[in-house]
Order: sequence, then C-alpha cells, then structure tokens
Amino acid sequence: MATAAADRRIVLLGKTGAGKSSLANTILEDGSLFKVCHSSTSGTVMCQSEIKTVHGRNVQLIDTPGLFDTDSNAPDLKKETLNCMIECAEGVHAFLLVLKVERFTKQELSVAEVISKNFSEEALKYTTLVFTQGDQLEEGVTIMEWAIDNEALSTLVLKCGGRCHVFDNKYWNNSSDLYRNNQYQVRELLKTIDQTVQKNGGRCYTNENLEKMKEKLQQEKMIIKSAPQNASLSEQQVEEMARENTFSFFWPLMVGGVGALLGIVGFLKLR
Repeated sequence: MATAAADRRIVLLGKTGAGKSSLANTILEDGSLFKVCHSSTSGTVMCQSEIKTVHGRNVQLIDTPGLFDTDSNAPDLKKETLNCMIECAEGVHAFLLVLKVERFTKQELSVAEVISKNFSEEALKYTTLVFTQGDQLEEGVTIMEWAIDNEALSTLVLKCGGRCHVFDNKYWNNSSDLYRNNQYQVRELLKTIDQTVQKNGGRCYTNENLEKMKEKLQQEKMIIKSAPQNASLSEQQVEEMARENTFSFFWPLMVGGVGALLGIVGFLKLR
C-alpha cells in the first residue's frame, strides 16, 4: 500500500474484465504497476494502491477487486474491502466507475442498475464514468454520443453529473487522433477530477465509516510513537504498524457483518 501524501486519491470500481488495472497503468503512465489479467476471473484479488506524479499532481490510484461479481461476499473480498477502507481513511477525491464500450447486454445493464441504485447521492457527486475499449467506438463518435443512445446508461451518466471519459488501453497510446489518444484523455480526466473537487468545495468524499478509520489510525500512530521501544521507527514503519493494528481492530466487525461496515469505503450497500 502507498503511504505518501496524495493530491488526488482515486478509487477504481467495476466488474471483472472491465479493464480497471490496465486503466490504472495508463493513468499513471506505467504499464507495470498494476497486474493485468486476461482470464475470466478477476486479476485484482487484493486492494492495491500506488502513487505517482502525473501532470504535476501526486495521483494515488486504488484498484479494487470485482465488487459486482457473483462471489462478492467471499471472505477475501471482505478483507480487501476493509483494506480499501483503511487506504481511503483520509477521504476520496474521485470514484471512477469503469465499464467497457460494447453492446450492453442484460447482464451489463443489471450492473449499471446495481451501481445506480446502490451509490449514495453524495458519492455520485464525486463519481466519473470511465469507459475502456474505446476502439469499439465508430469513427468520429464521442463517448457521450454513444452513451446517450442507451437509456439506462444515459441515466447513469446524468447521475454522475455528465462526467464521462473513454480510453483504449491497447490501441490509443500516442495516437495521432487527439480524441482517441490516451495521453489526451488522462489530461482531460484529471481536469474533470479537479473541477469536481472544486465543485464540492475542495472537500474529499468521506462518511462516518471513513471518519472512524481515520480516527483509529491516528490513535494507533500516537500509541506506537509514544512507546520507548519504537523510538527508532521511521514514519513509514509507524504507518504500516498503525494500518495493521487498525485492520485487526475492525476485522472482527467486518466478519460479523456489523452495520457500520457494510461495503467498500462505506458508500456501497453490498448485499
């Protein structure tokens, strides 16, 4: 997990195969940071966080397992849900809902409906839709033009404040077509996130769950630093120990299904 300060803390959400990990590598301009898997099962089985400077900002991306998959109540997912909550304790600047550009089947539409129904109105103020496999778009068609042709999808776009971007992690690197160019889309996406933060008064998204995580982390750091035997520990070591202790404190509550810890960073009402 990353521990450096972040100017923009961004959580990637989406179904297995949507291209979250590849998108994370594209945004951070490093193809090796996040493991990409092309099998039918999720390549992301653990919450992974990385920070890199992109266009003058320290961007922290948090990649999550496929939260809309059928095995979303598995113990490993609960573990990574809690890890993600701890990682996001300082608050979230943006959520990216990652979907593929493709003909929407009933299954895909149901995912869109689940996202639409289960996100709080407050969280949607921080949410941007990001589509992958942009090469599937017809020549000259923008992602917004494509999305509004589908009623359910256009409704979701509207709920996300009209924030919508498209990438192609395979074909659009250094493309001569400005719109179909990942580097251009990264700059535009970061602008959108900056505008969203400004629109939200410069505040991160947070809630009672994240506040509890933040409070516990700060408490653990104070306890660790106050112990004489820990005088030689670095800030990073203190941070790591505090995270481990915080996880150990909240894990029994997570396993027990306590209402205060229902979903990923407390904004999804997972069933």
